[in-house]
Amino acid sequence: MPLDDDLRALATGRNFGALTTLFEDGTPQTQIMWVDADEDHLLINTEVHRAKFRNLERDPRVTLTIWVEGDPYRYAEVRGVVAGVVRGPEARAHIDACAQRYFGRPYPAEQISSERAIVRIEPRRVHRNGL
Repeated sequence: MPLDDDLRALATGRNFGALTTLFEDGTPQTQIMWVDADEDHLLINTEVHRAKFRNLERDPRVTLTIWVEGDPYRYAEVRGVVAGVVRGPEARAHIDACAQRYFGRPYPAEQISSERAIVRIEPRRVHRNGL
């Protein structure tokens, strides 16, 4: 199912998202993330050694809340599942593109500790507030 125009615009702007994953014992973990989108998925980019990535590999259920820059009362909460992961040069190029959008420069190579990965999230339920 393709993303609608409003959700895609929210995810491809300079807006931040809060990604919630689950540890093995069910405890939630939430982190602020850069977000992006393709035609059908919301995208996040992370490193494979991170706890959130390990959580997603074990349990693909996620919640991603994206809010409008400067107006956190306008947001979309997306509950979904990981539909796929892309690693390698494509993931490295993607983090550079995200850094360019958010900060106007490529992602600093010295800040990368392990392989980058694009996580594709398939929305299953979307709640909107003020959008």
